Amino acid sequence: MSKASEASTEEKKLKWWQLSLLGVAGTIGTGYFLGSSLAISIGGPAVLLAYILAALGTYVVFDALARMTSDHPEQGSFRSYAKNAFGSWAGFASGWVYWFSELLIMGSQLTALSIFSRFWFPNVPLWIFAAGFGIVGLCIVFFGNKGFDRVENVLAIIKIAAILMFLVLAIALLAGWIGGTKYEHNVPLSMSEIFPKGGIGLWSAFLFAFYAYGGIEVLGIMSYRLQKPEEAPKAGKVMLISLSTVYVVSIGLALTMVPLGAFNPKESPFVLALSSDHLAFVPHLFNGVLIVAGFSTMTASLYAVTSMMLTLAQEGDAPRLFSRKWKKKYPLFALSLIGCGLIATIVMSLLLPGKVYEYVTTAAGLMLMYNWLFILLSSGRLLKTGRFSVVKRWIGLVLIGLAVTGTLFHPLSRPGFFISLLLVLLIGISDMIVQRVRKKKKNEESSTSDQEEKESHNTLESPSFHITGIRLRKNKIK
Repeated sequence: MSKASEASTEEKKLKWWQLSLLGVAGTIGTGYFLGSSLAISIGGPAVLLAYILAALGTYVVFDALARMTSDHPEQGSFRSYAKNAFGSWAGFASGWVYWFSELLIMGSQLTALSIFSRFWFPNVPLWIFAAGFGIVGLCIVFFGNKGFDRVENVLAIIKIAAILMFLVLAIALLAGWIGGTKYEHNVPLSMSEIFPKGGIGLWSAFLFAFYAYGGIEVLGIMSYRLQKPEEAPKAGKVMLISLSTVYVVSIGLALTMVPLGAFNPKESPFVLALSSDHLAFVPHLFNGVLIVAGFSTMTASLYAVTSMMLTLAQEGDAPRLFSRKWKKKYPLFALSLIGCGLIATIVMSLLLPGKVYEYVTTAAGLMLMYNWLFILLSSGRLLKTGRFSVVKRWIGLVLIGLAVTGTLFHPLSRPGFFISLLLVLLIGISDMIVQRVRKKKKNEESSTSDQEEKESHNTLESPSFHITGIRLRKNKIK
C-alpha cells in the first residue's frame, strides 16, 4: 500500500467526538477573545442570549453542510454544492464570497493581535504590529505546512487551557479566595441592567455573537473523515453545545466581575476580569496566550484563503496566473494577491487606528453570513428534506437575516455593512462579466463545431458526384 493511500485510510479513522474536539479548538479565536468585548459594549449582558441563538443558527448551517458532504463528497465543498444547485454563477460567487470573508477575518485577527500586543507596548502604532504579524504569517504559508498541523494541535491545547485557567481564576476571585480585584463584582439582574441599550442593542450585537462561531464550514468539510459520516450532525451538535456553554459561562463571569462601562473593543474582557493586585502576572500571561491563540487562527485563515485562491484559479474562476507556483512549489502569485489585501488592512490601521477592528470585524462577519446563506439555500435544492428540515432551514435563514440587518442600527458596525455590500457588488459585476464571456466562448465553440460538421458533410458528398460522372461516361460508351 502506498503512503498516500495509507494517509487516506488513516485520515478517515476519525470518531465523532474527535471531530467535536477539533471543532471546539479550531473555532475559538479572536472572535471570542476580543470580539466578545465588542458585542458586550454594544448589547450589554443581553448578549448571552445572542450567543445561544447564534449557536442554534450555526448548528443549522453545519447540519446542512454535513449532510451534503455525507451524501455527495466534493473537493470544493460548499462552493461545489452552490454550483450544482444554481449553476456556475453561484460557484463563482460562493468561492469569491468565501475568499473575501476569510481575507477580512484574517485582517480582523491581525488587528486583534496588534491590540493584544499594545497591552505591553501602548505607544507603538497599531500598523507596525499588524505588518509584523502579517509578514510572519505569509512566510509560514510560503514555505509550506510541514509540521504546522502538529503545531496547530499544540496551540489548540493552549487555547483550551487558557479558557479553563480563566474559569478557575474567575471563580476564585468571585468566591473571595483571591483578593485585590480591580472592580467591584455585581450580578446584573434588573431589565435595565440586562438590556442597557434595549432590544436594538441586542439586535446590533447579534452579528458579533455569530462571528465567534466562524469556521464551522471548515469543520463541515472535515466531516468526510469520520468513520461513520452519518454521525457528523451529532458531532456538530456536541461541539456547538460545548462552545455555547463555554461562551455563555465565561462571558457571564466577565460581566459579573467587570462593570459594563469598562468593556471596550481595545481590551479582552477576560484580561479585564482577571485584573487583581494579587494576580499582577496573570493578565500578562493570559495576554500572551491570546496572542499565540490568535496567531494560530490567523495563520489557519491564511492557509484557507490561499487554498481557495488556487482552487478558483485552477477552475477558471480567477486568472490562471494565481494557480501557478514558483519553482512548482511556492504559491507566490496567490500570496502576492493576499498580501495586497493585508496591506489594505494595515493601511486602514494607519488611517483609522481607533475604529479599524470594528469596521473590519463587521465586514468579515457579514461576508461569513453571506457564505452561510449560500450553504442553506444550496441544501434546499440538493437534499431530500421533510417538513422539519424546511422549518429548521428557515430558522437558520431568519437568524442570519437578523444578524445582517442588525448592523444597520449601530454607528460602529454600519460602515462594515456598506463595505460588505461594496464587495458583494464587485463580486456580482465580475460574475456577470465572467458568465457572459463564457457564454460567448461556448457559442463560438458551438458555431465552429457546426461549421466543421458542415464541411465534413460536404466532403462526404463529393464522392457521389464522382460516381455520377462515371455513370454518365458509361452511358456514352453504350
